Amino acid sequence: MNDVPERWSQASIYPDMWADPAADPRNSDGVSPDGELATLQDYLSSYRLTLLMKCEGLGPEQLARRSVPPSTMSLLGLVRHLAEAERDWRNWIVPGEPAQKMYGEGDADFDQAVGEQATVDRAFSDLAREQAATDLALAEHPDLADRIGDRGIAVRELWIHRIEEYARHCGHADLLRECIDGRVGQ
Repeated sequence: MNDVPERWSQASIYPDMWADPAADPRNSDGVSPDGELATLQDYLSSYRLTLLMKCEGLGPEQLARRSVPPSTMSLLGLVRHLAEAERDWRNWIVPGEPAQKMYGEGDADFDQAVGEQATVDRAFSDLAREQAATDLALAEHPDLADRIGDRGIAVRELWIHRIEEYARHCGHADLLRECIDGRVGQ
């Protein structure tokens, strides 16, 4: 018996894509956004949506399935990790005492990502809440050259770092999803 899933895609036009262009919610009918900030926001939004798409249709045990030993990486762990990252980025922006970690120290965001519905529900809720809170904090700083927070980080650098983090983990999500049920695509 082979427990390696057969590769497949819902796309019929480009078989290496996640979905056909007309069915892909990341595609728009318009041109790309004008301006640097709007472009950064568009890229981040697309990567956030990609992560959610990679998790769609999977049950708690599938979302918590680990990649390859000794890694503790899973799709659920990625969702929890990115919720923590959003909170960390907000800590860089907002002065004062940093908000505590949600899942604990070290790799708890991955290590404790178990296949239970309550854990899954909390992770997606945490991610949405932390994304909204960080977006709100950054909305107060539309000038990308401004330096903010105790670290004096440039707003532009923070936006780029966020995009980089989501993009990197969406690459992980591609491989994790393919290992779970064989579905492929960008």
